[in-house]
Amino acid sequence: MVNQHWQPSARDDQTEPKDPYYVAYIIHFLLGAGYLVPWNSFITAVDYFQYLYPAKHISKVFSVAYMVAAMTVLFILTCWSSFFKMKLPALKTRMNLGYALFVLVLLVAPITDWVDHRDEFGRGSNFAFVVLVSTVAVTGFAEGLTGGSLVGATGKLPGRYMQAVVAGNASAGVLVCMLRIITKASLPRSRKGLRTSTHIYFFTSTLIELLCIIFFNLLHRIPTIQHYMTEPTQTSHLDDHPPKTELRRPETLLVLKKLRWLAVSMVTIYVVTLSIFPGYLSENVNSTFFGDWYPVLLITAFNIGDFLGKCLTALYVLKRSRWVVWGCIGRVVFFPLFMGCIFGPNWLRKEVPVVLLTLLLGVSNGYLTSVLMIVAPKFVAVEESNISGIVMSLFLAIGGCLGFSVYNSIMLVLQSRLRLEDDNQHRLVLQWSFFQACSSLQSSATVTTKPVLKSLLKRLSYRQFPSVLKNNSEKTNGAT
Repeated sequence: MVNQHWQPSARDDQTEPKDPYYVAYIIHFLLGAGYLVPWNSFITAVDYFQYLYPAKHISKVFSVAYMVAAMTVLFILTCWSSFFKMKLPALKTRMNLGYALFVLVLLVAPITDWVDHRDEFGRGSNFAFVVLVSTVAVTGFAEGLTGGSLVGATGKLPGRYMQAVVAGNASAGVLVCMLRIITKASLPRSRKGLRTSTHIYFFTSTLIELLCIIFFNLLHRIPTIQHYMTEPTQTSHLDDHPPKTELRRPETLLVLKKLRWLAVSMVTIYVVTLSIFPGYLSENVNSTFFGDWYPVLLITAFNIGDFLGKCLTALYVLKRSRWVVWGCIGRVVFFPLFMGCIFGPNWLRKEVPVVLLTLLLGVSNGYLTSVLMIVAPKFVAVEESNISGIVMSLFLAIGGCLGFSVYNSIMLVLQSRLRLEDDNQHRLVLQWSFFQACSSLQSSATVTTKPVLKSLLKRLSYRQFPSVLKNNSEKTNGAT
């Protein structure tokens, strides 16, 4: 492992025009929030969707549909220019298409819910479920397109704009959770109230996406951004087609070689995070005190921690790659800690330890992700900044898919263990009942039939329940 320092590059110099009122920073923050608001809208409404489809594993199905679609798009973006030898569509085209798809899916979900024909218990139909999962997959597609393009383009700007994007990512989770809590608390705790609250914040999220479309198309008018558009030694993040004489074509494999340790660290972060959040927190931890509020509160705690962690990089960024890599590896300690929340001592199963662990999971996830995204463009040449951002986004998605697979593997092991314990308990009850019945029959038999019955029952019992009769025989011999 190479222990590298990173220093501010020429892109962070003082020659650029001032950003009046931090407008460029705020727009990047909003755009970063915008491409994760739809996903957070779906996953935070898990309590409502679980009510509509009680036989489905909502968080698992959503995660698979979303991550597979996002990773596919990011893989295509990564390989496009290097392997297909074709220019990517213009950044404005990719961004506007992505945000338009976000608006579409955020409208389709509640509209489908309105027109769906429910059964007598108010449960959704299979057709509506297919439409819902399809909208989640489209959300993943749009997130890969928009997020990969935005992160890649922002890699050409000073690091503070990348920090704004990743902090915006985290703020999306916090914003949606706050909307969810407000609407859920202000409306009656009934089927109608739950449905209305979900629709309100879906439409609020739609307004956020419309704002993103407007402000993205105004971004190139800001003097700070125009400075990077016209600077001769580098291209703007709004110019996807630089003259061939200025810049060489970036090679994906060469960029990947430079970023290999950072990419592995990104995978490690999201293997740990996505194996715990959101599936574990929404399905496997329960509270009699909070009831159906508990998953919402835990997801909110994670998102607040994630936001705080990503904001911390505005104050301090780790200077050595070795520290970042070991910090990412060290997060595996969350596995045994969260397992203790199920099988550990009673004090660890309480609400306070679980919330604190969830908060720490979010803080570490946010800070380390932000550090990796900020420093990755500093490891490559200016013309490779765009592809470096897309590569890091791709490995983030790969880590998410692996994390989801790890979560499912752990849950299969735990469920097998729980089923085995239940089967053993049931078997012991049957064994004890059978033994008691044998004893009753022997005591009530006549003197003539008692030896025959005893021999018959003993032979049958040794075939069916040898452990019980063996233990009983040992106890009898010991007493004798």
